[in-house]
Amino acid sequence: MQPQLQQKPLFFFVFLSFIIIWSWGTLDGVVSDPQTNLVRLWCDQDGDNDGSILKEILNETFRDLRAQIEDQSKLFGTAQAVKANIAVYGLFQCRNYLSIADCLACFNVAAVNIRNCSARAYGARLVYDGCFLRYESTQEFDQASESWNNIRCGNQTLKDSPALASTVQQVLTNLGTATPRMPGFYAATKTAVPNSNGFSIYAIAQCVETLSQSGCQNCIDTASGKFQTCLTTSNAESYDTGCFMRYSTNAFFSDNQTTDINGFLKKQGSSNKAFIIGIVIGGLMLFLILLIALFARIRPRKSPKRVPKGDITGISQLKAPVNYNYKDLKSATKNFSLENKLGEGGFGAVYKGTLKNGKVVAVKKLTLRQSKRVEEEFESEVKLISNVHHRNLVRLLGCCSRGNKRILVYEYMEKTSLDRFLFGKNKGFLNWKQRYDIILGTARGLAYLHEEFHVCIIHRDIKTNNILIDDDLQPKIADFGLARLLPEDKTHLNTRFAGTLGYTAPEYAIHGQLSEKVDVYSYGVVILEIISGRRNNELNVNGAAEGEFLLQQAWKLYKRGIHIELVDDTLDPNDYDVEEVKKIIEIGLLCTQGSVEIRPKMSEVVALLQQKGLSEDMRPTMPILIEIN
Repeated sequence: MQPQLQQKPLFFFVFLSFIIIWSWGTLDGVVSDPQTNLVRLWCDQDGDNDGSILKEILNETFRDLRAQIEDQSKLFGTAQAVKANIAVYGLFQCRNYLSIADCLACFNVAAVNIRNCSARAYGARLVYDGCFLRYESTQEFDQASESWNNIRCGNQTLKDSPALASTVQQVLTNLGTATPRMPGFYAATKTAVPNSNGFSIYAIAQCVETLSQSGCQNCIDTASGKFQTCLTTSNAESYDTGCFMRYSTNAFFSDNQTTDINGFLKKQGSSNKAFIIGIVIGGLMLFLILLIALFARIRPRKSPKRVPKGDITGISQLKAPVNYNYKDLKSATKNFSLENKLGEGGFGAVYKGTLKNGKVVAVKKLTLRQSKRVEEEFESEVKLISNVHHRNLVRLLGCCSRGNKRILVYEYMEKTSLDRFLFGKNKGFLNWKQRYDIILGTARGLAYLHEEFHVCIIHRDIKTNNILIDDDLQPKIADFGLARLLPEDKTHLNTRFAGTLGYTAPEYAIHGQLSEKVDVYSYGVVILEIISGRRNNELNVNGAAEGEFLLQQAWKLYKRGIHIELVDDTLDPNDYDVEEVKKIIEIGLLCTQGSVEIRPKMSEVVALLQQKGLSEDMRPTMPILIEIN
């Protein structure tokens, strides 16, 4: 059993914290956004210790940290406790633009949810939008950066992109120079965007106070480099072990919270010439650091311990989904009529529905074999799925459970699924830039499910008709988290794979071996379909050998060095860079390698997609091909 905080007052404060966060209005023109959106939970491996003793030490450490925030009005604190030769070192830090009340609320939530790690784990790190909590068995608070660095770009691209990008770049450069020299390693600025009708860039940079100046500088340099893919979007955030950076065209702190960084932009007594030389040298160093960090990121490393899906503690802290009335859904879909039917998949039929308030939704009637397990787990599973929020995942709005009926209500996607753009009536509609965005967005959504949500969710059925397209032609993965509600008997397993065998990883289809790499394999097949415009189970008739399916053809073309021939004929050759397309085909082949261990993780795939090329040691090996009947 996972450890829980013993003192009842802490749970009261957790509840109070959620009330504060949800009900926060406006102050000085600043709209408060939620500060407890989970970025990452990392759990250390279990140690050879008594979980009950570690629980007591954690309680003592967290009480000390909480007292520092509440009694001393601090946004940062460290604490330690020792018992029975077991030591715990704790560190907590809020973003400096938070109030003490919001900081305390963020701590209360973090102190509960960090215990989703095993009771015997010697360490854990929990990152939210607004705060960062960690504990270790050794004092390593000077650690500045890890290769997991997470960048989140906004989904809104501004019209005046060049002016915005130039201003953001200058803001990040200034923050990168000033922050390591500022007291408390924190800086916040507001900068007007020239000729933009009043747009301003609000930005902050912050390092953990236990770092050295050089450690802060290194972390900020790495973090700021990640923003290069986000410069034309209205907001972005970068997180690392030792630092945090954020910018937005919307105010997330009040104007009177800005700091004067002008005195820290250059060392006193230095000339303008020396300053320019320093910037040039610093830029070269930053480039080298980014290269080193990039290679370190894609190098295979031992996966951190993940909380298994279904073994969830603290689920009571999750927001419950909306419960819809069955009669209302029946009316919204015109009694689940054929004219409202959008399609049917492995989990059931989907209908377009219009609620009484005019909102259009997608209503999925689940086809589940009735069992006591499903009845017991439906509510908790749906509650978990409804708390998954990512721009590349279809949002679950609520559910309905009536008798033996199980219904889910999702946001509605007017443009339907990816397969219709690749193989259906919209074939040839997508240009290369749009296809690349779909490939990258799908990878980001899977990386969130596997590594960034507080439990690991394996989709098990990634394919083009489970990737929906929104109005901006961005991808949203559907049907995640539902596989656990399906019957687990072998007959159903075989039936389940019959329609999508071409996407399913061999180790799962043949031996039932399930891991995140099952989704990685399926994603690799989807990459090849997006680039080629061909279904994976479609025989090629353009010069390939008889019986040659898409994955077979892709591998043979790659071995001959002519894999660019896989590209969809409907794409304009002037619309894409040949080397970039070849690289992405190779990434698809990396994902479909026969050896599970050497397939990349989805976070590594995201990094590979955004870098210039692949290193020599990132060459794909032959995939295992399953005959498709």
